[in-house]
Parts: sequence; structure tokens; C-alpha cells
Amino acid sequence: MTAVEPIPPEQTPNQAFERLAEPFRRELKLHCYRMLGSVHEAEDLVQETFLRAWRNFSSFEARGSFRAWLYRIATNACLNALASRKSVQRFLPDQRLPAAAGMPNGTPAMDVAWLEPYPDSNLEGIVDDAPNPEARYASREAVQLAFVAAIQELPPRQRAVLLLCDVLGWSAMEAAALLDGSTASINSVLQRARETLAKRYPEGRPPVAPRPNQAQQKLLGRYLRAWEALDVDGFVALLKADATYTMPPLPQWYAGREAIRSFFSWAWKAYDGYRLIPTAANGQPAFAAYARKSADAPWTPHSVQVLVLEHDMISRLTLFYEPAGTRLFQSFGLPLTLPDIATS
Repeated sequence: MTAVEPIPPEQTPNQAFERLAEPFRRELKLHCYRMLGSVHEAEDLVQETFLRAWRNFSSFEARGSFRAWLYRIATNACLNALASRKSVQRFLPDQRLPAAAGMPNGTPAMDVAWLEPYPDSNLEGIVDDAPNPEARYASREAVQLAFVAAIQELPPRQRAVLLLCDVLGWSAMEAAALLDGSTASINSVLQRARETLAKRYPEGRPPVAPRPNQAQQKLLGRYLRAWEALDVDGFVALLKADATYTMPPLPQWYAGREAIRSFFSWAWKAYDGYRLIPTAANGQPAFAAYARKSADAPWTPHSVQVLVLEHDMISRLTLFYEPAGTRLFQSFGLPLTLPDIATS
């Protein structure tokens, strides 16, 4: 890790801190998101990190790496936050229960900490498809929803070590200095974390999710049109036979094309219509869905939908449903209402 340049004497401490810290805000937020599984908690922890760093800025020695110093503060803040939680893991529904056979009662499981999606707009300027040579995972792999869900299953210290070494590409010695441990203990923790992930990824890494090609862009267009036309058959035709559908905070999830058809045939009857806006989350294609109950009702936030594509089909759909708030839409910079579109 390289040392930072000396602080110019004409700058105030506040100006010097802001100049040094701000370039790392987005990557620290992503690091906290991977640790916590929540974009909102990550934002809070970055604010806490900057506050702690600012208060202790006079103790920072310019001979060292300012980036490493910030990561030390952020990682320990995340570990403290996880230690204070009732559960250190955030879930997706298919991590907790078998696939459902019947229809849900519409009651969200609010006592469960659910994994949240991460807006791609927050990745700008930090996602690099050519990672540090020491890293095991490319940036686009390490932000995918399934990967973030998988590392939530690790104990917090294993999670931190794996992220530092296999995602950020730090050496065991550097991680040991950050976490106040020995190099041998860090290597031991890292090995256990890798063994756990190998059960989920037998090939040693998650599959790369390339950006949608032209054929897949057309697939996404058909997906949007099927939702807006309430066309269940058209929607189901886009799914793989073994596709899965989850919808946190509702605990039920569905496996297979026919089970998903049954759910949407039932669920779409409750709405007059949907409008979808393309977006992106976790390095994957996504849509923000707005719904209304009647033709004279406003278009209000319904869900953020994250898709996994395999060739020319959809293999996984995760619909983050917002029955009691709009925080997720706000984190994506999305409007809270849509204007109606006049039809001729």
C-alpha cells in the first residue's frame, strides 16, 4: 500500500481530511454493504467511519496508507454493528425455507433482516473488471446478489477477512495489521471462509454475469412489456423451466415455471397495472416497478426487481417489495410517483 502525499501546510485540517477521504467514500460504502448486506446500514456506517476518522485525524501518520486507515475504521465499525445485531446474517427467502406450494397471505416477515439490493449508480468509479492480482474475485462477481447473500452466511470475522483478501486483494499480513491479529490466524480464518464458500461455488468462484448482449436486451424489453400488459403467458415464456422467484420481505418463494405462473396469475389480479423503469443493481439488470390499484389511482412504488439471465432466458428473479415504505426507491434515486400517460 502506498503512502499518501504530505498535507499542504496552507490547508486547514478539515480541508485536508476532506481532500484525502472523499475519493474513498464509494468504495468504503460498497465494502460496508458487502459486510452488512444493507445499503442503508452501509450509508450509516460510512458516515460513522468518516466521523471517527475526522475526530482522530490528528493521530494519522502520513507515512502510512490513508486508505488502509479508513478501511480499518470502517471494518471495525461493521464488526461492532454486527455484534450488536440480533442476527449477523441478512437473508434471501430461499436461504430460510423450502419453496412454497400455496399463495402467500401478504404478510411480510418484518422480524427477519432481509438482504437489500445495491444500486449500480453507487458503483460508478470503483468497479474494475481487472482486479488486484491477489484478489480471487473480479469486482462484478463480488457484487452480485447471490455472492453477497453467500458471504452473509460467514461469521463476521471470516466475512471481513475474505473481503479484504479475496475481494480487495490485500495480503494476509496487511489484513492482520488491520484486524489486530497474526498472519497465521488470518490465514486460518481465510481458509475456513473459502471452504464454506466452496460448498456454494464448487468451481471456486461465482459465474461472471456479463452485461446483457443484444439478444438479452430484447429479452428485457419483452419482460417490461409483459409486466405492463399483465401478460402472464408472455412473462412465463421468458423464464427457464427451473427458474426461481423470491420477494423479500415476503418469506415465500417459488421454484419452477409453473409455480411462478400460479403465483403471478393470482398476484396480478390485485392491480390495475404496472409501469417499469429500467435500472441496474448488483451489476445485474433490474427494473423499478410502479403499480396502481385502479385506473384513477397514482403510480406508486411497488418493487425493485433484480434479474439473473442465462443465455436467452431468466433464471432468477428477486423482487424487493416495498409494502410499508419507499427507502429503497430513494436509495436508487427513483421518483416516488410517476405521472400518468395520456392515451389517445
